[in-house]
This record gives sequence, structure tokens and C-alpha cells, in this order.
Amino acid sequence: MAISQQLLEILVCPKCKGDLELTKQQDGLICGKCLLKYEIRDDIPIMLIDEAISLDEPSGKS
Repeated sequence: MAISQQLLEILVCPKCKGDLELTKQQDGLICGKCLLKYEIRDDIPIMLIDEAISLDEPSGKS
């Protein structure tokens, strides 16, 4: 079961409150402003800043 479109429309980045975009693999939500990826595990978006993966750092974790 994928994340519903209604949920995607109301979710925002917990850090900057900006829009999120679903990844092509549908395994995460990306904030283009913060360059963070929030993983989706078992169809549940993990919207914790400490758990987000940085897309800006080579190490991968923020």
C-alpha cells in the first residue's frame, strides 16, 4: 500500500515547513530547500529531522 495522495498534499518538511516531493522509487520524501530525504518505511513517512538523510553531505546522514 502506497502513501495516499491526500497525505502527500498535507505533509511538509518539519524543518522549514516547505513542500516535499516523493522520490521516483517512492521510498522517501525530499525537501528541495533543506536537501533532506525523509525515508518511508512500511508505508509510513519518518518525519523526524534527526532521522532525515542529508542530500548535501557525502556521509549521507545529517
